Amino acid sequence: MLEDSKAFSGFSVQDSESARRFYADTLGLTVENGEMGFLRLKLAGDREVLVYPSPTHRPASYTVLNFPVPDVEAAVDELAARGVAFERYERTEMATDERGIFRKGGPLIAWFTDPSGNILSVIEQ
Repeated sequence: MLEDSKAFSGFSVQDSESARRFYADTLGLTVENGEMGFLRLKLAGDREVLVYPSPTHRPASYTVLNFPVPDVEAAVDELAARGVAFERYERTEMATDERGIFRKGGPLIAWFTDPSGNILSVIEQ
């Protein structure tokens, strides 16, 4: 039954308009406005993510959305030029370099947040 479902993911934000500006203007995604402040982020392959306002929003302590990219360093440069600030983690197991890129095993990854504090990443394919 569910294996044929076109499932999608979603997460909350504090303010739909700030989120819309960030996802559309800063990240360059196609964003559709819905009812009651709901947003749909249109992604490659006909996928979408639902973003909805919540008066009790609390950002998760984990990554809610990953963007696979062919070159993390180029993505970090482009996003930084658009005003995105990358997270710097000092913990040994997840320590990032001065650009915010994790290079200590696994794919290269860099984390950043949206205006509501949701953690996002660019991760090298």
